[in-house]
Amino acid sequence: MASNPPAPAAPFVPSTEPFGFAVRRTDEGPWEEWNPTEDSIAPVRGRHRVAKQRGGGLARSSTVLGVGVIAAVGAGGMASANTGKPPVSISMPDLASVGHVFGGGSDAPKGSATALSDVRTASTGTAQGAKGAGEALRDRIMAQAESQQVQIDSKSQAATEAALAKQIDDAAAKAEKDAATKAQAAKEKAEAAAKKAAEAVKLAELAKQYTLPVVSYTITGTFGQAGSMWSSGYHTGLDFAAPTGTLIKAIHSGTITQAGWAGAYGYRTILTLDDGTELWFCHQSSISVSVGQKVSTGDVIGRVGATGNVTGPHCHLEVHPGGQATGIDPMPWLRSKGLNP
Repeated sequence: MASNPPAPAAPFVPSTEPFGFAVRRTDEGPWEEWNPTEDSIAPVRGRHRVAKQRGGGLARSSTVLGVGVIAAVGAGGMASANTGKPPVSISMPDLASVGHVFGGGSDAPKGSATALSDVRTASTGTAQGAKGAGEALRDRIMAQAESQQVQIDSKSQAATEAALAKQIDDAAAKAEKDAATKAQAAKEKAEAAAKKAAEAVKLAELAKQYTLPVVSYTITGTFGQAGSMWSSGYHTGLDFAAPTGTLIKAIHSGTITQAGWAGAYGYRTILTLDDGTELWFCHQSSISVSVGQKVSTGDVIGRVGATGNVTGPHCHLEVHPGGQATGIDPMPWLRSKGLNP
């Protein structure tokens, strides 16, 4: 496009008047105030008149504006569909009234306004459809995520409750087991104490029925001691050492089945109890009972001596259950009768 040459600059002439004018000039007025109105101004006629704007007053001065508006409509629809934001309503002019933009008044293209309206409607519908589909997809994803989270929370809560219930059950079972163990121990202890008390009572009663053969004595020989002094190789009874002539008493009631000399045993008396147990009192210095005599607990049956195979005066006691030839240890037997040698 050709351009006009610049106009020559006017020569500078300095003013001779003082600053602010000293006197009023006749060409300065006074002037009448003028307020122009729409009726007082004649419309501009011709090829370059400004078309009357419609709906919002969008300025239109070049082809770039029209193309930019169309691009903005398309971009707005795409942005709405992609971002989910509501589309921006843009008012579009009828291109028939701005025909000079496309190259001439009467030669302007026809029907363009309808095409842009269709484009806007189609863009809006597409954006709304995309928005609806996007929101539906988002809602489905959110609902599925929420459902999965609910399931996870439910499973976690169920697992926690199950673990807590197991801990409670284990603690209850342990407490019950401990209580049962303590109760059983207390029961056994009580039963043992009761048994011991009953045994003590029984022994006390038996002690009334049994007595030791000698009142004042010293144990000088126990059952099972080995030595050449005894023909069997070991001691077969329990020795109560006491001075000669010390009284020997019947340990329990029974019948005298033997009374006399018995070789290495010296003078011996055998007392047979009601259960068949034989009690042998040996090495006596004298015998005070006869065969077939009934005696009671504490009755005198003889006196301590040193007859037979002895080293000193004592009462040698043997216990033969059932009258058997071999005797048993007299110490446990005496203790079972409530006696404590």
